[in-house]
Amino acid sequence: MKPRSGYLFVILFAAALALAACGGDAGPAGPAGPAGPAGPAGAVGAAGADGSDAALDVADLSCTDCHNETSGILSVQARFAESHHATGDSWVRGSIGSCAGCHGSEGPKARITAGLGPNDESIQGVATSSPINCRTCHDVHMTYTGADWALTGDSAAVSFDRSDGTYDKGTANLCAECHQIRHPRPEATDGMIEFTTTRFGPHHGVESNMAVGEGGMGVEGSAAGHYTLIEGGCVSCHMGENANHGFEAQLSSCEGCHADIESFDLNGTQTEIQALVDQIKPLLIASGIMNEENRSIPGTYTEEVVNAMWNYMYVIEDRSLGVHNPAFTRALLNYSLEALGG
Repeated sequence: MKPRSGYLFVILFAAALALAACGGDAGPAGPAGPAGPAGPAGAVGAAGADGSDAALDVADLSCTDCHNETSGILSVQARFAESHHATGDSWVRGSIGSCAGCHGSEGPKARITAGLGPNDESIQGVATSSPINCRTCHDVHMTYTGADWALTGDSAAVSFDRSDGTYDKGTANLCAECHQIRHPRPEATDGMIEFTTTRFGPHHGVESNMAVGEGGMGVEGSAAGHYTLIEGGCVSCHMGENANHGFEAQLSSCEGCHADIESFDLNGTQTEIQALVDQIKPLLIASGIMNEENRSIPGTYTEEVVNAMWNYMYVIEDRSLGVHNPAFTRALLNYSLEALGG
């Protein structure tokens, strides 16, 4: 029996070796099994360093350039609150397309930033018009630094909408964006002019045209010394070195050129212009073109009479009684006086 059992063992061992020799390479790994359950939470780590305070982050933006212990902003706001820009209700007309370019805050800001003139046909009324304020003329809270006092627009020279010239006096150009003739000058047909409005004339605020000496009827003008000789234009006289936001002209601003000046009626210019205005008004009323309130009466009139009223209203709306441009103002009124037979 023993020899037979040994023989069987040898056979089985040889078969095992044969089977092992016939096996191929290992196949690819099977897909990963599902993730096991999360292990227990680790120990709490050490506390990190304290973060910076939010108030310090704002201060880093230099808000204190404006908001500090001084009373600069308060002073400016108080003076501005008394100005013609801040009082009255003309801002309401900012909801009207033809007025939105200058009335209110939102319309002028958007128009000037876009580089459009006050009579651009693309201007539309502003539904939420508000009174003129700091943001109308300044880029308030754009950078939260002193740069927020930058002026609206690029202060480029202003090309007049209703005359051929320009106003170019640096930061004062922002004033000329609105303070210019708004209505077109009338054109005659066979010596006659018809209009249908009770507000005939160049419109309010024509100071920049007056300074340059443009926009009259029947009169050729030239720029005043107050334009050519004063580098800062409107700003030099109406704001002075202290940035007066009441915008009333300061007599002290004149002393650099007129050392002995005692009033704006220098050399009697304002007295002379007022006398001419008082002489012309009753003649216009007698012609039928105007009433006591300086309102035009719609109708058809001779070119001379219409021109006379335009020039009269031009001087009235300039509101300086000749100070802005004495020679041109005088010429406008003398034309009117002669045209009306005065």
